[in-house]
Amino acid sequence: MVAHPRRLERLALAVLLWNLLVIGWGAFVRASGSGAGCGAHWPLCDGEIVPRAPSVERAIEFTHRATSGLALLGGVALLWIARRDRPRGHPARGAAAASLLLLLVEAGLGAGLVLFGLVADDASAARAVAMALHLVNTFLLLAALTLTLHFAGDGRRLVASADPAALRWALLALAALLAAGASGAIAALGDTLFPAASLAEGIRQDLSPTAHFLLRLRVLHPTLAVGAAVAVALFAARVAGAAPSRAALQRARWAGGLALAEVTLGVVNLLLLAPIPLQIAHLLLADAVWIATVLTLAAALARDGA
Repeated sequence: MVAHPRRLERLALAVLLWNLLVIGWGAFVRASGSGAGCGAHWPLCDGEIVPRAPSVERAIEFTHRATSGLALLGGVALLWIARRDRPRGHPARGAAAASLLLLLVEAGLGAGLVLFGLVADDASAARAVAMALHLVNTFLLLAALTLTLHFAGDGRRLVASADPAALRWALLALAALLAAGASGAIAALGDTLFPAASLAEGIRQDLSPTAHFLLRLRVLHPTLAVGAAVAVALFAARVAGAAPSRAALQRARWAGGLALAEVTLGVVNLLLLAPIPLQIAHLLLADAVWIATVLTLAAALARDGA
């Protein structure tokens, strides 16, 4: 018997939303060049637990660290409540454990960026790789938190044989979203380090044979993003056309609609030369597409029994 049937679901939603806030603020840290605000210190901020009379950059970075720490505590609480409120073998327990593990990896990646100096004006290949890995881990974390929320309210396991075609399309869409997200992290880094005064100048930067590698890689993102949107739309159409449950149909429609909105916002972001608010909105909308795709897959494969 579950003592508090809705407690885990509510906590999972709260932790998921909090992590989206942390992700958005993290994008602001990078875009504002505040990643070195606490110096080469971690977890302390410039050698202090709470910095006194901080600069703007230090306040921005310290806020990100504080909110990230609360996210980690939320992951601990989520696993604890999952183990208390759900029986042994319940899928929500496994998803909550995966969430906490990925939160620890997220913290480790963030610490590595600081301790190895891959912040502020650093334009090295190591930073580009680290940013891409950070984005991939963030997407996996959101998937684990999303599945914790799904299982907390549903409780049915995902059965691959329930709809093998949908699973194949979903894996293609999720892989495409990971590739687009990783390239987007590199493109955003290029936008931050090498801002252009106009769209024409930005195109010349991208196409110049002497351009920095971050600028040459930046051109990959629009192609990968469009490909990911098409993959999500095809997956959503496959689920919607298979006479699914009402939940699966609604989620498929959301996934397809959000993918279209993400491409549209990406075009606007490009035309306006990636202002910081649009960069953050673009990232959070990409997170929403990812979450909607995971939820659609969960609804399509949810079946009673083992």
